[in-house]
Amino acid sequence: MDRAESRRKPPFFWNGRSPEKTPGRSAKKKIPLTLTRRQALGTPTARPRKPVGTAQSTMRYTVKKLAQFSGASVRTLHFYDEIGLLRPAAVGANGYRYYGEAELLRLQQIRFYRELGFGLRQIAEIVNAPDFDRLAALKSHRRQLLKRLADTRTLIATIDKTIKHLKGSKHMKTEELFDGFSQEQQARHEQYLVNRYGEGMRKQIAASRNRVKDWGRKEWERSKAEAEAIGKALLGAKQRRLPVHAPEVQKIIERHYRWICQFWTPNRESYTGFAELIVSSELRKPYSAGDPDLPEYTADAIRQYARTQLR
Repeated sequence: MDRAESRRKPPFFWNGRSPEKTPGRSAKKKIPLTLTRRQALGTPTARPRKPVGTAQSTMRYTVKKLAQFSGASVRTLHFYDEIGLLRPAAVGANGYRYYGEAELLRLQQIRFYRELGFGLRQIAEIVNAPDFDRLAALKSHRRQLLKRLADTRTLIATIDKTIKHLKGSKHMKTEELFDGFSQEQQARHEQYLVNRYGEGMRKQIAASRNRVKDWGRKEWERSKAEAEAIGKALLGAKQRRLPVHAPEVQKIIERHYRWICQFWTPNRESYTGFAELIVSSELRKPYSAGDPDLPEYTADAIRQYARTQLR
């Protein structure tokens, strides 16, 4: 590899570091001029790819390096490979996965869709569609993120007004207290539950609303604090590598179940379904605090609890 090539940085669409050098290439080995660069690097399982049009298109990244500058964990990238969502461009004789620019662009799309609340199955259907247009998708992401930015600014303005209201320097109307909260998002979540569990779920949704209709600020703050404490406890258990069936972990999940019961009372099937929501819906984000893989750990622990404790 010449000096100019060795100084290449990761593609501009990732704010990361340089790729790892590919092991196994000998400086003394003579390489026929007829071989492609990928063949010269000694990766027989590589699929031939046409350059995307930049000098960086021939660069390759190990899964560890890709994780470092993409923000996705190594475990997540391995999982994406297992389910066929993101295959490496090649697997070396040493068993290492190597990713090229095409895979990086695909991962970028996956990350965008995850950030926008899409489940993995939905993402796979979108990016695997024959008519998938990456440029059109990026434009769509931009529109949605601008909408989210506007919603966030509205929420910030609501927070500022509420602070002034609590200090007594500004009076707020009742409806202003909820400016910026998305009714569309809540409606989508409720419709998902109905689609997943049938029309009977509408009664549980109505019952949930009835349970909290008289809640004031103290009740909501208390509930939020309990949710955060449960999340920290689960993160600590995962960091200590406790298995999900460990008594300590199951005790935390029991606490989570009691917290959920403030709003609705799930049975074995619906609590297991809630675990699925944590992994593949908009609920993933609040369950990811401190560790992007925490939702999977939490979901596995919930499934264990549902199997052993619920009917």
